Amino acid sequence: MNLVEFFVGRHLDSPRKDAPAYIDSELGEIGYTELYRAAGAFADLLSGNGVAPGSRAMVLADDSVATVVAVLGLWWHGCAAVPVNPALSDKEIGFIAADSGVKFGYVDVSGTRLSRLAAALPDIGQFRNHVRELILRQRRSGEAATPPPQQQWLPDQEALVQYTSGSTGVPKGVAHRASALQWVPSGFGRIAALAPGDIVLSTAKLSFAYGFGNSLLLPLHAGATTVLLNGGVDAQFVAAALRRHRPTVLFSVPRLYAALAESFDDRGSRLRLAVSAGEALPADLSERVMRRLGVPLVNSLGTTEALYILLATNPAEPGPGTIGRPVPGVRATVRDQDGRILDGDEVQGRLHVAGPSVAAGYLDRPEATRETFADGGAYTGDIVRRTRGGPIYYVGRADDFLNLGGYKVAPAEIEGVVRAVVGVRDCAVVGVADDHGLQQAVLFVVVEGDRESSAVRRAVIACLRAELASLKRPSRIELVDALPTTWTGKLARNQLRAIGAH
Repeated sequence: MNLVEFFVGRHLDSPRKDAPAYIDSELGEIGYTELYRAAGAFADLLSGNGVAPGSRAMVLADDSVATVVAVLGLWWHGCAAVPVNPALSDKEIGFIAADSGVKFGYVDVSGTRLSRLAAALPDIGQFRNHVRELILRQRRSGEAATPPPQQQWLPDQEALVQYTSGSTGVPKGVAHRASALQWVPSGFGRIAALAPGDIVLSTAKLSFAYGFGNSLLLPLHAGATTVLLNGGVDAQFVAAALRRHRPTVLFSVPRLYAALAESFDDRGSRLRLAVSAGEALPADLSERVMRRLGVPLVNSLGTTEALYILLATNPAEPGPGTIGRPVPGVRATVRDQDGRILDGDEVQGRLHVAGPSVAAGYLDRPEATRETFADGGAYTGDIVRRTRGGPIYYVGRADDFLNLGGYKVAPAEIEGVVRAVVGVRDCAVVGVADDHGLQQAVLFVVVEGDRESSAVRRAVIACLRAELASLKRPSRIELVDALPTTWTGKLARNQLRAIGAH
Protein backbone atom coordinates (compact mmCIF):
# COMPACT_ATOMS: atom_id res chain seq x y z
CA MET A 1 0.00 0.00 0.00
CA ASN A 2 1.39 3.38 -1.01
CA LEU A 3 -0.48 6.50 0.11
CA VAL A 4 1.22 9.09 -2.10
CA GLU A 5 0.75 6.92 -5.17
CA PHE A 6 -2.90 6.36 -4.24
CA PHE A 7 -3.68 10.05 -3.96
CA VAL A 8 -1.22 11.74 -6.35
CA GLY A 9 0.87 9.28 -8.35
CA ARG A 10 -2.25 7.81 -9.98
CA HIS A 11 -2.55 10.97 -12.10
CA LEU A 12 1.01 11.17 -13.42
CA ASP A 13 0.34 8.91 -16.41
CA SER A 14 -2.89 10.72 -17.29
CA PRO A 15 -3.74 14.05 -18.93
CA ARG A 16 -4.08 15.44 -15.39
CA LYS A 17 -0.34 15.23 -14.68
CA ASP A 18 0.25 18.94 -15.31
CA ALA A 19 -3.22 20.16 -14.36
CA PRO A 20 -3.43 22.29 -11.20
CA ALA A 21 -3.87 20.27 -8.03
CA TYR A 22 -3.89 23.28 -5.71
CA ILE A 23 -4.10 27.06 -5.76
CA ASP A 24 -3.07 29.30 -2.89
CA SER A 25 -2.24 32.98 -2.39
CA GLU A 26 1.52 32.45 -1.92
CA LEU A 27 2.67 29.91 -4.50
CA GLY A 28 -0.19 30.19 -6.96
CA GLU A 29 -0.94 26.99 -8.87
CA ILE A 30 0.91 23.73 -8.40
CA GLY A 31 0.30 20.84 -10.79
CA TYR A 32 0.10 17.18 -9.90
CA THR A 33 3.60 16.39 -11.19
CA GLU A 34 5.15 19.33 -9.33
CA LEU A 35 3.23 18.38 -6.18
CA TYR A 36 4.52 14.82 -6.41
CA ARG A 37 8.12 15.95 -6.86
CA ALA A 38 7.89 18.44 -3.99
CA ALA A 39 6.59 15.71 -1.68
CA GLY A 40 9.54 13.52 -2.66
CA ALA A 41 11.96 16.38 -2.01
CA PHE A 42 10.57 16.93 1.48
CA ALA A 43 10.78 13.20 2.16
CA ASP A 44 14.44 13.37 1.11
CA LEU A 45 14.97 16.23 3.58
CA LEU A 46 13.39 14.17 6.36
CA SER A 47 15.57 11.19 5.52
CA GLY A 48 18.71 13.32 5.41
CA ASN A 49 17.97 14.70 8.86
CA GLY A 50 17.64 11.26 10.41
CA VAL A 51 13.87 11.22 10.87
CA ALA A 52 12.81 7.62 11.40
CA PRO A 53 9.95 6.19 9.34
CA GLY A 54 7.01 5.41 11.59
CA SER A 55 7.45 8.59 13.63
CA ARG A 56 4.63 11.01 14.35
CA ALA A 57 5.13 14.55 13.08
CA MET A 58 3.18 17.68 13.93
CA VAL A 59 2.01 19.81 11.00
CA LEU A 60 1.41 23.22 12.56
CA ALA A 61 0.40 25.44 9.67
CA ASP A 62 -2.52 27.19 8.05
CA ASP A 63 -3.87 25.90 4.74
CA SER A 64 -1.39 26.29 1.89
CA VAL A 65 0.29 24.33 -0.88
CA ALA A 66 3.29 23.92 1.43
CA THR A 67 1.10 22.36 4.13
CA VAL A 68 -0.24 19.74 1.71
CA VAL A 69 3.28 18.97 0.49
CA ALA A 70 4.41 18.53 4.10
CA VAL A 71 1.68 15.94 4.73
CA LEU A 72 2.44 14.08 1.50
CA GLY A 73 6.17 14.17 2.20
CA LEU A 74 5.58 12.66 5.63
CA TRP A 75 3.56 9.85 4.07
CA TRP A 76 6.26 9.32 1.44
CA HIS A 77 8.74 8.84 4.28
CA GLY A 78 6.36 6.58 6.24
CA CYS A 79 5.50 9.05 9.01
CA ALA A 80 2.12 9.80 10.56
CA ALA A 81 0.95 13.41 10.22
CA VAL A 82 -0.55 15.21 13.22
CA PRO A 83 -2.29 18.34 11.83
CA VAL A 84 -2.68 21.09 14.43
CA ASN A 85 -4.64 24.32 14.15
CA PRO A 86 -2.23 27.30 14.44
CA ALA A 87 -5.06 29.36 15.97
CA LEU A 88 -4.73 27.31 19.17
CA SER A 89 -2.88 28.85 22.09
CA ASP A 90 0.76 27.99 22.78
CA LYS A 91 -0.40 26.02 25.83
CA GLU A 92 -2.89 23.99 23.77
CA ILE A 93 -0.28 23.27 21.10
CA GLY A 94 2.18 22.21 23.78
CA PHE A 95 -0.41 19.85 25.24
CA ILE A 96 -1.03 18.16 21.87
CA ALA A 97 2.71 17.85 21.23
CA ALA A 98 3.25 16.15 24.58
CA ASP A 99 0.13 14.00 24.35
CA SER A 100 0.91 12.71 20.86
CA GLY A 101 4.60 12.21 21.57
CA VAL A 102 5.75 13.96 18.39
CA LYS A 103 9.50 14.49 18.14
CA PHE A 104 9.57 16.84 15.17
CA GLY A 105 7.21 18.95 13.16
CA TYR A 106 6.63 21.15 10.15
CA VAL A 107 5.93 24.63 11.55
CA ASP A 108 4.76 27.54 9.41
CA VAL A 109 3.83 30.52 11.58
CA SER A 110 4.95 34.15 11.95
CA GLY A 111 8.39 34.97 13.34
CA THR A 112 7.01 36.30 16.63
CA ARG A 113 4.90 33.22 17.16
CA LEU A 114 7.80 31.00 16.17
CA SER A 115 10.00 32.33 18.96
CA ARG A 116 7.23 31.75 21.51
CA LEU A 117 6.64 28.22 20.26
CA ALA A 118 10.34 27.44 20.55
CA ALA A 119 9.88 27.80 24.30
CA ALA A 120 6.59 25.88 24.30
CA LEU A 121 8.01 23.03 22.21
CA PRO A 122 11.62 22.72 23.40
CA ASP A 123 11.95 19.01 22.63
CA ILE A 124 10.66 19.07 19.06
CA GLY A 125 12.89 19.42 16.03
CA GLN A 126 11.27 21.84 13.62
CA PHE A 127 11.39 22.12 9.85
CA ARG A 128 10.46 25.77 9.53
CA ASN A 129 9.09 26.86 6.18
CA HIS A 130 11.41 24.38 4.44
CA VAL A 131 8.70 23.13 2.11
CA ARG A 132 8.06 26.51 0.53
CA GLU A 133 11.78 26.93 -0.06
CA LEU A 134 11.98 23.48 -1.67
CA ILE A 135 9.17 24.31 -4.09
CA LEU A 136 10.68 27.67 -5.06
CA ARG A 137 14.10 26.07 -5.55
CA GLN A 138 12.58 23.44 -7.84
CA ARG A 139 10.86 26.14 -9.85
CA ARG A 140 14.04 28.18 -10.25
CA SER A 141 16.16 25.24 -11.34
CA GLY A 142 13.51 23.47 -13.37
CA GLU A 143 14.91 20.21 -12.03
CA ALA A 144 13.85 17.79 -9.34
CA ALA A 145 16.24 15.80 -7.18
CA THR A 146 15.94 12.02 -7.18
CA PRO A 147 13.60 11.23 -4.29
CA PRO A 148 14.12 8.36 -1.87
CA PRO A 149 12.03 5.19 -2.27
CA GLN A 150 8.52 5.53 -0.93
CA GLN A 151 7.73 3.71 2.28
CA GLN A 152 5.06 1.05 1.95
CA TRP A 153 2.09 1.18 4.31
CA LEU A 154 0.34 -1.70 6.02
CA PRO A 155 -3.47 -1.34 6.03
CA ASP A 156 -3.62 -1.04 9.84
CA GLN A 157 -0.60 1.25 10.14
CA GLU A 158 -1.16 4.64 11.75
CA ALA A 159 -1.00 7.36 9.07
CA LEU A 160 -2.87 10.31 10.58
CA VAL A 161 -3.59 11.55 14.10
CA GLN A 162 -6.38 14.08 14.48
CA TYR A 163 -7.39 15.79 17.71
CA THR A 164 -10.95 16.36 18.81
CA SER A 165 -11.95 19.95 19.48
CA GLY A 166 -11.91 19.50 23.24
CA SER A 167 -15.31 21.21 23.59
CA THR A 168 -16.25 18.86 26.44
CA GLY A 169 -12.81 18.53 28.01
CA VAL A 170 -9.20 18.21 26.93
CA PRO A 171 -8.58 17.34 23.26
CA LYS A 172 -8.21 13.65 22.52
CA GLY A 173 -5.99 12.18 19.83
CA VAL A 174 -7.54 9.79 17.31
CA ALA A 175 -5.17 7.60 15.27
CA HIS A 176 -6.40 6.73 11.77
CA ARG A 177 -5.21 3.76 9.75
CA ALA A 178 -3.82 4.02 6.23
CA SER A 179 -6.71 1.90 4.98
CA ALA A 180 -9.21 4.39 6.43
CA LEU A 181 -7.70 7.21 4.38
CA GLN A 182 -7.95 5.11 1.24
CA TRP A 183 -11.58 4.27 1.96
CA VAL A 184 -12.84 7.89 2.04
CA PRO A 185 -13.19 8.24 -1.77
CA SER A 186 -15.32 5.07 -1.73
CA GLY A 187 -17.54 6.43 1.05
CA PHE A 188 -18.73 10.02 0.83
CA GLY A 189 -16.59 10.36 -2.28
CA ARG A 190 -19.23 8.44 -4.22
CA ILE A 191 -21.87 10.99 -3.18
CA ALA A 192 -19.80 14.11 -3.88
CA ALA A 193 -18.66 12.51 -7.17
CA LEU A 194 -15.70 14.84 -7.66
CA ALA A 195 -14.05 14.62 -11.06
CA PRO A 196 -11.17 16.16 -13.02
CA GLY A 197 -12.29 19.65 -13.89
CA ASP A 198 -13.97 20.27 -10.54
CA ILE A 199 -12.68 23.21 -8.51
CA VAL A 200 -13.11 22.64 -4.78
CA LEU A 201 -13.23 25.25 -2.02
CA SER A 202 -13.50 24.39 1.67
CA THR A 203 -13.93 26.90 4.48
CA ALA A 204 -12.99 24.18 6.99
CA LYS A 205 -9.24 23.92 7.45
CA LEU A 206 -6.90 20.97 6.93
CA SER A 207 -6.28 20.81 10.68
CA PHE A 208 -9.88 19.61 11.14
CA ALA A 209 -11.25 16.24 10.08
CA TYR A 210 -13.91 17.80 7.84
CA GLY A 211 -11.43 20.09 6.10
CA PHE A 212 -8.79 17.38 5.71
CA GLY A 213 -11.22 15.24 3.77
CA ASN A 214 -12.57 18.19 1.77
CA SER A 215 -9.22 19.61 0.68
CA LEU A 216 -6.96 16.58 0.53
CA LEU A 217 -8.48 13.09 0.59
CA LEU A 218 -11.36 13.63 -1.84
CA PRO A 219 -10.04 16.11 -4.43
CA LEU A 220 -6.54 14.62 -4.74
CA HIS A 221 -7.88 11.15 -5.45
CA ALA A 222 -10.36 12.56 -7.98
CA GLY A 223 -7.80 14.69 -9.83
CA ALA A 224 -9.68 17.90 -9.02
CA THR A 225 -8.29 21.37 -8.29
CA THR A 226 -8.53 22.71 -4.73
CA VAL A 227 -8.41 26.34 -3.64
CA LEU A 228 -6.74 26.73 -0.23
CA LEU A 229 -7.78 29.67 1.96
CA ASN A 230 -5.14 31.12 4.26
CA GLY A 231 -6.12 33.12 7.33
CA GLY A 232 -9.40 33.67 9.10
CA VAL A 233 -12.52 32.79 7.17
CA ASP A 234 -15.66 34.93 7.25
CA ALA A 235 -18.56 35.50 4.86
CA GLN A 236 -16.92 38.40 3.02
CA PHE A 237 -13.68 36.46 2.55
CA VAL A 238 -15.56 33.43 1.24
CA ALA A 239 -17.71 35.54 -1.08
CA ALA A 240 -14.56 37.10 -2.57
CA ALA A 241 -13.00 33.65 -3.04
CA LEU A 242 -16.15 32.42 -4.77
CA ARG A 243 -16.05 35.35 -7.20
CA ARG A 244 -12.35 34.98 -7.90
CA HIS A 245 -11.97 31.22 -8.23
CA ARG A 246 -15.49 30.21 -9.30
CA PRO A 247 -15.43 26.77 -7.63
CA THR A 248 -17.80 24.02 -8.69
CA VAL A 249 -18.04 22.42 -5.23
CA LEU A 250 -18.23 24.29 -1.92
CA PHE A 251 -17.73 22.71 1.52
CA SER A 252 -18.73 24.89 4.46
CA VAL A 253 -20.70 25.11 7.72
CA PRO A 254 -24.27 26.30 8.36
CA ARG A 255 -23.33 29.70 9.78
CA LEU A 256 -21.33 30.67 6.74
CA TYR A 257 -24.09 29.37 4.48
CA ALA A 258 -26.54 31.57 6.39
CA ALA A 259 -24.41 34.61 5.60
CA LEU A 260 -24.01 33.58 1.96
CA ALA A 261 -27.78 33.20 1.67
CA GLU A 262 -28.00 36.95 2.20
CA SER A 263 -25.05 38.11 0.11
CA PHE A 264 -24.21 35.50 -2.56
CA ASP A 265 -23.89 36.90 -6.07
CA ASP A 266 -24.59 34.11 -8.55
CA ARG A 267 -23.38 36.03 -11.60
CA GLY A 268 -20.68 33.90 -13.19
CA SER A 269 -21.11 31.15 -10.60
CA ARG A 270 -20.07 27.64 -11.63
CA LEU A 271 -21.26 25.91 -8.45
CA ARG A 272 -22.88 22.53 -8.99
CA LEU A 273 -22.88 21.27 -5.40
CA ALA A 274 -22.64 22.59 -1.84
CA VAL A 275 -21.95 20.44 1.23
CA SER A 276 -22.69 21.34 4.85
CA ALA A 277 -21.34 19.72 8.02
CA GLY A 278 -20.02 20.67 11.43
CA GLU A 279 -23.27 21.63 13.16
CA ALA A 280 -27.03 21.36 12.75
CA LEU A 281 -28.49 22.69 9.50
CA PRO A 282 -32.11 23.81 10.07
CA ALA A 283 -34.56 22.91 7.30
CA ASP A 284 -35.57 26.51 6.61
CA LEU A 285 -31.94 27.60 6.28
CA SER A 286 -31.22 24.70 3.94
CA GLU A 287 -34.10 25.76 1.69
CA ARG A 288 -33.00 29.42 1.69
CA VAL A 289 -29.42 28.49 0.82
CA MET A 290 -30.48 26.24 -2.04
CA ARG A 291 -32.72 28.96 -3.46
CA ARG A 292 -29.91 31.51 -3.28
CA LEU A 293 -27.07 29.31 -4.52
CA GLY A 294 -29.22 27.54 -7.08
CA VAL A 295 -27.60 24.15 -6.40
CA PRO A 296 -28.29 21.14 -4.14
CA LEU A 297 -27.08 21.52 -0.55
CA VAL A 298 -25.99 18.18 0.88
CA ASN A 299 -26.39 18.02 4.64
CA SER A 300 -23.97 15.63 6.30
CA LEU A 301 -22.61 14.42 9.60
CA GLY A 302 -19.11 13.25 10.40
CA THR A 303 -16.87 12.83 13.39
CA THR A 304 -13.16 12.95 14.12
CA GLU A 305 -13.45 9.46 15.59
CA ALA A 306 -14.38 8.14 12.13
CA LEU A 307 -12.21 10.50 10.04
CA TYR A 308 -14.81 12.05 7.75
CA ILE A 309 -18.45 12.21 6.66
CA LEU A 310 -20.56 9.17 7.61
CA LEU A 311 -24.12 10.23 6.84
CA ALA A 312 -25.34 12.48 4.05
CA THR A 313 -28.39 13.46 2.07
CA ASN A 314 -28.69 12.64 -1.61
CA PRO A 315 -27.83 15.58 -3.92
CA ALA A 316 -30.74 14.55 -6.15
CA GLU A 317 -33.12 14.60 -3.16
CA PRO A 318 -31.58 16.92 -0.54
CA GLY A 319 -34.40 16.45 2.02
CA PRO A 320 -34.04 19.63 4.13
CA GLY A 321 -34.15 18.87 7.83
CA THR A 322 -32.48 15.45 7.68
CA ILE A 323 -28.88 14.26 7.78
CA GLY A 324 -29.74 11.60 5.25
CA ARG A 325 -28.54 8.03 5.28
CA PRO A 326 -25.22 6.24 5.87
CA VAL A 327 -22.70 6.67 3.07
CA PRO A 328 -21.59 3.49 1.25
CA GLY A 329 -19.77 1.13 3.60
CA VAL A 330 -21.18 2.61 6.83
CA ARG A 331 -23.80 1.06 9.12
CA ALA A 332 -25.70 3.47 11.37
CA THR A 333 -27.99 2.40 14.20
CA VAL A 334 -29.97 4.22 16.87
CA ARG A 335 -29.30 2.84 20.36
CA ASP A 336 -30.43 3.34 23.93
CA GLN A 337 -28.20 4.19 26.87
CA ASP A 338 -27.30 0.51 27.32
CA GLY A 339 -26.22 0.07 23.71
CA ARG A 340 -29.30 -1.85 22.58
CA ILE A 341 -30.45 -1.18 19.02
CA LEU A 342 -33.82 0.57 18.98
CA ASP A 343 -36.25 -0.86 16.46
CA GLY A 344 -39.65 0.65 15.80
CA ASP A 345 -41.65 2.83 13.46
CA GLU A 346 -39.96 5.89 14.96
CA VAL A 347 -37.07 5.78 17.41
CA GLN A 348 -34.82 8.34 19.08
CA GLY A 349 -31.51 7.68 20.76
CA ARG A 350 -27.72 7.65 20.47
CA LEU A 351 -26.18 7.44 17.01
CA HIS A 352 -23.79 4.51 16.62
CA VAL A 353 -21.71 4.04 13.47
CA ALA A 354 -19.57 1.21 12.15
CA GLY A 355 -17.45 1.18 9.04
CA PRO A 356 -13.95 1.11 7.52
CA SER A 357 -12.95 4.56 8.79
CA VAL A 358 -13.87 4.15 12.47
CA ALA A 359 -10.70 4.36 14.56
CA ALA A 360 -9.69 1.83 17.19
CA GLY A 361 -9.72 4.37 20.03
CA TYR A 362 -8.13 7.44 21.57
CA LEU A 363 -4.43 7.79 22.28
CA ASP A 364 -3.67 6.67 25.84
CA ARG A 365 -7.23 7.18 27.10
CA PRO A 366 -8.59 3.71 27.86
CA GLU A 367 -11.67 4.87 29.78
CA ALA A 368 -12.80 7.33 27.10
CA THR A 369 -12.05 4.69 24.46
CA ARG A 370 -14.30 2.17 26.21
CA GLU A 371 -17.14 4.70 26.38
CA THR A 372 -16.99 5.85 22.75
CA PHE A 373 -15.55 2.93 20.78
CA ALA A 374 -17.93 0.18 21.73
CA ASP A 375 -20.37 -2.33 20.26
CA GLY A 376 -18.34 -2.86 17.10
CA GLY A 377 -18.05 0.80 16.15
CA ALA A 378 -18.28 4.22 17.77
CA TYR A 379 -20.86 6.49 19.37
CA THR A 380 -20.76 9.92 17.73
CA GLY A 381 -22.16 11.80 20.72
CA ASP A 382 -25.27 12.79 18.74
CA ILE A 383 -28.92 12.17 19.53
CA VAL A 384 -30.89 11.34 16.39
CA ARG A 385 -34.37 10.27 15.34
CA ARG A 386 -35.14 7.71 12.67
CA THR A 387 -38.31 6.45 11.03
CA ARG A 388 -38.47 2.89 9.77
CA GLY A 389 -36.92 2.76 6.30
CA GLY A 390 -36.49 6.52 6.29
CA PRO A 391 -33.65 9.01 6.70
CA ILE A 392 -32.05 10.05 9.97
CA TYR A 393 -32.94 13.34 11.66
CA TYR A 394 -30.52 15.22 13.89
CA VAL A 395 -31.88 16.12 17.33
CA GLY A 396 -28.79 17.49 19.09
CA ARG A 397 -25.51 16.77 20.79
CA ALA A 398 -25.93 14.54 23.80
CA ASP A 399 -23.72 16.85 25.87
CA ASP A 400 -25.64 19.97 24.73
CA PHE A 401 -28.99 18.75 26.05
CA LEU A 402 -30.42 20.92 28.80
CA ASN A 403 -31.65 19.45 32.06
CA LEU A 404 -34.55 21.74 32.91
CA GLY A 405 -36.41 20.64 36.00
CA GLY A 406 -35.55 17.02 35.31
CA TYR A 407 -36.60 17.17 31.64
CA LYS A 408 -34.10 16.76 28.83
CA VAL A 409 -34.54 19.53 26.26
CA ALA A 410 -32.64 19.92 22.98
CA PRO A 411 -31.42 23.49 22.33
CA ALA A 412 -32.22 22.95 18.65
CA GLU A 413 -35.93 22.61 19.48
CA ILE A 414 -36.03 26.04 21.11
CA GLU A 415 -33.82 27.58 18.43
CA GLY A 416 -36.05 26.25 15.66
CA VAL A 417 -39.05 28.05 17.16
CA VAL A 418 -37.20 31.34 17.64
CA ARG A 419 -35.68 31.40 14.15
CA ALA A 420 -39.18 31.52 12.69
CA VAL A 421 -39.86 34.89 14.37
CA VAL A 422 -39.77 37.84 11.99
CA GLY A 423 -36.79 40.05 12.82
CA VAL A 424 -34.58 37.26 14.22
CA ARG A 425 -31.38 36.91 12.25
CA ASP A 426 -29.84 34.15 14.36
CA CYS A 427 -30.13 32.61 17.79
CA ALA A 428 -28.64 30.04 20.14
CA VAL A 429 -29.59 28.45 23.45
CA VAL A 430 -27.16 27.28 26.14
CA GLY A 431 -27.50 25.99 29.67
CA VAL A 432 -26.20 28.14 32.53
CA ALA A 433 -26.32 27.43 36.26
CA ASP A 434 -28.39 29.84 38.37
CA ASP A 435 -27.60 31.03 41.91
CA HIS A 436 -28.80 27.68 43.26
CA GLY A 437 -26.63 25.66 40.88
CA LEU A 438 -29.63 24.58 38.80
CA GLN A 439 -29.40 24.64 35.03
CA GLN A 440 -31.43 27.29 33.23
CA ALA A 441 -31.80 27.95 29.51
CA VAL A 442 -30.43 31.25 28.24
CA LEU A 443 -31.47 32.39 24.77
CA PHE A 444 -29.16 34.64 22.73
CA VAL A 445 -30.81 36.47 19.84
CA VAL A 446 -29.27 38.45 16.98
CA VAL A 447 -31.80 40.98 15.65
CA GLU A 448 -32.04 41.93 11.99
CA GLY A 449 -30.31 45.25 11.44
CA ASP A 450 -33.42 47.21 10.46
CA ARG A 451 -35.66 45.87 13.24
CA GLU A 452 -36.51 47.48 16.57
CA SER A 453 -34.96 45.35 19.31
CA SER A 454 -37.71 45.65 21.91
CA ALA A 455 -40.37 44.69 19.36
CA VAL A 456 -38.40 41.60 18.34
CA ARG A 457 -37.94 40.65 22.00
CA ARG A 458 -41.71 40.86 22.56
CA ALA A 459 -42.35 38.78 19.43
CA VAL A 460 -39.89 36.12 20.59
CA ILE A 461 -41.52 35.91 24.03
CA ALA A 462 -44.97 35.60 22.47
CA CYS A 463 -43.79 32.87 20.11
CA LEU A 464 -42.15 30.89 22.90
CA ARG A 465 -45.34 31.04 24.97
CA ALA A 466 -47.43 29.89 22.02
CA GLU A 467 -45.14 27.14 20.74
CA LEU A 468 -43.35 25.63 23.75
CA ALA A 469 -44.35 24.13 27.07
CA SER A 470 -43.37 26.31 30.01
CA LEU A 471 -40.62 23.90 31.10
CA LYS A 472 -38.87 24.38 27.72
CA ARG A 473 -38.90 28.17 27.70
CA PRO A 474 -35.64 30.06 28.34
CA SER A 475 -35.40 31.83 31.67
CA ARG A 476 -33.49 34.71 30.12
CA ILE A 477 -33.20 36.36 26.71
CA GLU A 478 -30.06 38.26 25.74
CA LEU A 479 -29.89 40.41 22.59
CA VAL A 480 -26.41 40.40 21.05
CA ASP A 481 -24.81 41.88 17.94
CA ALA A 482 -23.42 38.53 16.81
CA LEU A 483 -22.93 34.97 18.03
CA PRO A 484 -19.33 33.89 18.72
CA THR A 485 -17.90 31.35 16.33
CA THR A 486 -14.88 29.08 16.21
CA TRP A 487 -11.99 29.24 13.73
CA THR A 488 -14.06 27.13 11.33
CA GLY A 489 -17.24 29.19 11.59
CA LYS A 490 -19.11 26.87 13.97
CA LEU A 491 -21.07 28.24 16.91
CA ALA A 492 -18.84 28.56 20.00
CA ARG A 493 -21.32 27.44 22.66
CA ASN A 494 -18.63 27.41 25.34
CA GLN A 495 -18.15 31.17 24.87
CA LEU A 496 -21.90 31.73 25.12
CA ARG A 497 -22.00 29.75 28.36
CA ALA A 498 -19.26 31.98 29.77
CA ILE A 499 -21.18 35.10 28.71
CA GLY A 500 -24.42 33.75 30.14
CA ALA A 501 -22.78 33.00 33.48
CA HIS A 502 -22.04 36.70 34.09
